[in-house]
Amino acid sequence: MSPPRWLSPAEQRAWRTHLVLHKLLMHRLDRELQEHSLSLNDYEILVNLSESPERRMRMSDLADATIQSRSRLSHQISRMEAKGLVRREDCRDDRRGTFAVLTDEGWETIQRLAPAHVAGVREHFVDRLTDDQLEAIESWFAPIVEHLKKLR
Repeated sequence: MSPPRWLSPAEQRAWRTHLVLHKLLMHRLDRELQEHSLSLNDYEILVNLSESPERRMRMSDLADATIQSRSRLSHQISRMEAKGLVRREDCRDDRRGTFAVLTDEGWETIQRLAPAHVAGVREHFVDRLTDDQLEAIESWFAPIVEHLKKLR
């Protein structure tokens, strides 16, 4: 076994800055949504459903889209069903399949909260960077995202 390739000081600073940024930003955005009794995970599910045809997705596809285990997503959907935001429907073509469907209340919720959430993303992230920096971030992270998607 070869010895580990330890991070250089510059690599370690970059890695830790990324970790802290991600944690702080997700924490801030989650807190802002919690003021409306929604978590960032709830919001992500509402967004995915709102952007899908007929505002519905197979649970397995939704789990993949939100990078959650099927079990964790099932629990999350149960909590969201209790709030009236989503409902489950059986898949007619596949008896094993289940859809998560955005309810009218869920649609109204995403429409009401999206402007505030986008304002938070702008305030805490987008507006802190120049257009060139935003383009650079996208170009830097895209190869990492593609690499990690292949490993799923």
